[in-house]
Amino acid sequence: MYTSFDNTTLDKIITLLKSHQMKFLSGEKLSKSLGLSRAAVWKNIKKLKSLGYKIESKPNSGYKIYPNTSLLFPWEISDGLQTDTIGTKIYYFDSIDSTQNFALELSRKPHENGSLVIAERQTQGRGRLDRKWVSPKGGIWLSILLRPNFEPSYTSLFPMLTSLALSVAIQKTLKIKTELKWPNDVTINGDKVAGILIDASIESNKIDYLVIGIGINFKIKPSKITSQIKEGKKYGITTLVKKNQDGNPVKLIQQFLLELEKSYNDIISGSTANIRKEWMKRSSTIGKNVTATTTTGTIKGKAVGIDKTGALLLSSRGKVERVLAGDIAYKR
Repeated sequence: MYTSFDNTTLDKIITLLKSHQMKFLSGEKLSKSLGLSRAAVWKNIKKLKSLGYKIESKPNSGYKIYPNTSLLFPWEISDGLQTDTIGTKIYYFDSIDSTQNFALELSRKPHENGSLVIAERQTQGRGRLDRKWVSPKGGIWLSILLRPNFEPSYTSLFPMLTSLALSVAIQKTLKIKTELKWPNDVTINGDKVAGILIDASIESNKIDYLVIGIGINFKIKPSKITSQIKEGKKYGITTLVKKNQDGNPVKLIQQFLLELEKSYNDIISGSTANIRKEWMKRSSTIGKNVTATTTTGTIKGKAVGIDKTGALLLSSRGKVERVLAGDIAYKR
């Protein structure tokens, strides 16, 4: 595990090398700046190379780093992050059972707020209703711990505002237009590219914590995922960036966290109308004839809107039904 607050030697070396803008920095200068022996500098350079950094070593010149935008280490995400609360602490794992589980463990520590947990892969990723979430390397798997100071009823808005924030960030950083499927999916041409999971603890009509889990198929092979899940054939899966394309996951994460914090602050201030308005603009659900499957049965009708709590409004048999949670399928 690496974090954004350990102030490691690796982080310091990366910062020094980047500050020279792809020019060689001598081992002697690195050694003096860090208070390390030349041998220790070389050992850390080797470690950085093993982590995926491209660093050129040249006798009598030193070391030069080449940009690598695919590395999701805490110091990469923190560098240029414009948020005030979300991402103040970042925990990184090469592999973990579930970022959501780790974030839920962090929730036991009262001082943790805005903390981000991110992993290259998950071995036991989960989606809504405890469904399996296949999380191979190449995706972006993260969870965010928040301690909101607002009415518990607003909790149900979070799948909607999170998917909206991600959709906006994807468009701004990758120039890809996505659609939003109620309640928590981000799609491209009807195929899922990201999903949202919310875990919350509410006591005495007060939110103790809220953990948002986000799974993004950034640069993955869709067939590898669909072959491992029962819903693979029912729900099409796609990837944001194809095999031979370039994309910057760090910029996407930074923009997403910024957009999410903007919406989070809107809720804190009691302003939710614009969130619903923008979500409906991007929604593939509104205006469609759908079948909603809930814990109590199914409802068929036309999706006509979203209420102030994020519930889907269905026009069915001359009346409007309110669906707060469930799965929907579009009528072909």
